Amino acid sequence: METIPAEKFRSGDLSSNEKLDEKAETTAIDMAPTEKGEVFDDVRDIDIGDDGKERPIVTDLDVATRLISLEDDPSLPAFTFRMWFLGFGLACFGSVLGQIFYFRPQTVYVSQLFIQIIAYILGRVLEEIIPGPANVHERMRTKNNAFWRFLNPGEFNIKEHVAITIFASTAAESALAISIFAADDLYYGTQPNIGVGIFTLIGSQLMGYGLGGVMRSFLVYPTYIVFPNLLPSVQLFDALHRGKKIFLQKKRVTFFWSAFLGIFVWEWFPEYIAPTLTGISIFCLAKQDSAWVTRIFGGAAGNEGLGMFSICLDWNYIGSGGGSMGALFTPLSTQISLYCGTVICIIACCACFANNIWNGQNFPFLSQTLFNENGTRYDQLRILDEHFRLVPSQLDAVGLPWFASSQVLAKIGANLAVGATFTHVFLWYGQEIMTVIRQYRAGESYDPHLDKMKVYPEVPMWWYLATFAASFAMAMATIYTGHADLPWWGLIVGILISAIFLPFVVTVYAITGYFSNVQSLVQMLGAGMIPGSPQTNMYFTLYGYNTLDQARGLIRDLKMGQYTKLPPRVTFAVQLTGAVVGGLLNYVIMKTIISSRRELLLDVQGSNIWSGQQVQSFNSDAVTWGALGHLLYAPSGRYWLIPFSVLIGLVVPIPFWLVHKKWPKLGANLVVTPILCWTLGYLSVGINSSIFGTFLIAVFSQYYLRKFRPGWFRKYNFLLSAALDGGTQVMVFVFTFAVGGGSGNVVNMPNWALNPAGNPDYCKTLT
Repeated sequence: METIPAEKFRSGDLSSNEKLDEKAETTAIDMAPTEKGEVFDDVRDIDIGDDGKERPIVTDLDVATRLISLEDDPSLPAFTFRMWFLGFGLACFGSVLGQIFYFRPQTVYVSQLFIQIIAYILGRVLEEIIPGPANVHERMRTKNNAFWRFLNPGEFNIKEHVAITIFASTAAESALAISIFAADDLYYGTQPNIGVGIFTLIGSQLMGYGLGGVMRSFLVYPTYIVFPNLLPSVQLFDALHRGKKIFLQKKRVTFFWSAFLGIFVWEWFPEYIAPTLTGISIFCLAKQDSAWVTRIFGGAAGNEGLGMFSICLDWNYIGSGGGSMGALFTPLSTQISLYCGTVICIIACCACFANNIWNGQNFPFLSQTLFNENGTRYDQLRILDEHFRLVPSQLDAVGLPWFASSQVLAKIGANLAVGATFTHVFLWYGQEIMTVIRQYRAGESYDPHLDKMKVYPEVPMWWYLATFAASFAMAMATIYTGHADLPWWGLIVGILISAIFLPFVVTVYAITGYFSNVQSLVQMLGAGMIPGSPQTNMYFTLYGYNTLDQARGLIRDLKMGQYTKLPPRVTFAVQLTGAVVGGLLNYVIMKTIISSRRELLLDVQGSNIWSGQQVQSFNSDAVTWGALGHLLYAPSGRYWLIPFSVLIGLVVPIPFWLVHKKWPKLGANLVVTPILCWTLGYLSVGINSSIFGTFLIAVFSQYYLRKFRPGWFRKYNFLLSAALDGGTQVMVFVFTFAVGGGSGNVVNMPNWALNPAGNPDYCKTLT
């Protein structure tokens, strides 16, 4: 998303397009608060360019003033019975579903849009059936009107809806501590004390909230902090709650529900009835006995192949909940960087395997587990003592483990991206960040939505500090009572690492939609400081990485609150409550699934329903970094290039920056270098058949519609994304418990032409 430095506005150094944006800012800020439905008008002065036609959505200010409503009614209540009842209920629902998705063959997340839709339907139901001031006896209403207003203040309003959505979506993300508990159970045969497990969950989940709140002045408030992945949700809130008497609004809501129901029906085909639709590969159909065709063009099954030119008709993998960045809302520059990197990934994976780099031909083409050199599974317990620390003599007998070559590339790409993130933010956004900090300290307003939020009391800084202090105390207590083998100073260093990385990671995420995963770097630093134990490394990662990830979630939700005018104290309350509720239920569901699906979770490929690929990857990293990092990743080690990649990544953005300075019209500023690096291992896991189709949809949406159909793009593009994601996730939930095994019973679809016995795309089955 293009940004405009604030000093340009003050100096008058504006191009014609930037003057239009200055006009947009002035119009938006001066707009009367009582004017309703401004973003839903067919066309407004703010949307018109010099040529008299509607101009495209280009800058961050366009997003703030032309896509998102500035309307607000401070009298609307948020802390109502409906909010708490639905918030708790959907938080329980979302956390259960999120933990089920954690054990899927492809990394799938509970879409915030899905939660948002369910919350709206149930909120409207409660609006009609719960007594309130408008439908109780006059004598009762007069006697205790505040009570009835709490139960049902009238129409289900946007503030209740946003609070419920944040509450439930916070709970729906599987806590990283669950990965530790699952790895302990599956690979080490240990289970933590319930009390220690609960307090570990709460402490690790809330610590990042304190950290994120402290930095909100420059990571939430500015206009250039856009968070493109929030735009479908924000537009859906506006569509459901604002400007309801406008005819166009009715058309938008009808459009949304039509797309929602259509995708709900359709998804039963690729997900259950006809899995071949998940990845139609012309090459596999033409050559069904070639291993290389499977590796390059297969991708409809987990860890099958790279999915080149496959046609995916399953929105579960195209949409934002199924591992995609979101073809309909992620900026085009981000998407192009992603797919250019994907081409490099395909070439690199094939070249490494074909040339037997890192003995790649001894192992599966795509895999996340550890192997012996002969290709058998590596038994990590044979090299550890009863306290899970390395025993050198036993290591000599067993030997060092090996990764699949594609997994090595994934780790190199992740570390390249971490290094590139630092330099990229410094070069491209450093000046804007410093400007925003100076404006905040001077008390200047620099965002039209932030101006609207000044009527609400801010969360005091000491609330965030108290949250941090309480969670730190819980973490310090549990690392000793839970025998994590992490020293007190290791906990502090891990938190400091999160604090240093947070501004860089969130800035790139907020502008491009890409989240730079620093987990590998944290594991590497932990291995260097506290070597010898995978357990120690897992807990160091928990506090060094999960703290950052939770802070990112808080910052994203605070921006959601700013866009929708939810009082900051309401956002704070529902975030904390959702994190606690979600963590506790994650723990219960994790124990249930492991006890009933242990063998499938330990299998390299799993099934098309259950897989332990995330736990396998987390455990493999803990063993190789924690116990063997000084051997595998040392300058003389087998995988020395992985840690060295961080330093290489620091240099990657510099050539693009220099080219842009010399030849600004070439578009080098549009290359998101952290994404370009990260995608070196983008296809190393899961179902990859959606890559080609997602790119085509992204170009159609973010280039053609945005540039040549700006009116349709503004009114319908993000609503379409919300409808498709929401309808798909409702279907996945129903499918999981009806026939997918979530209720304990699996009902398999009989084999037929579009549901073959082997790989769904008819590629040769590899072992």
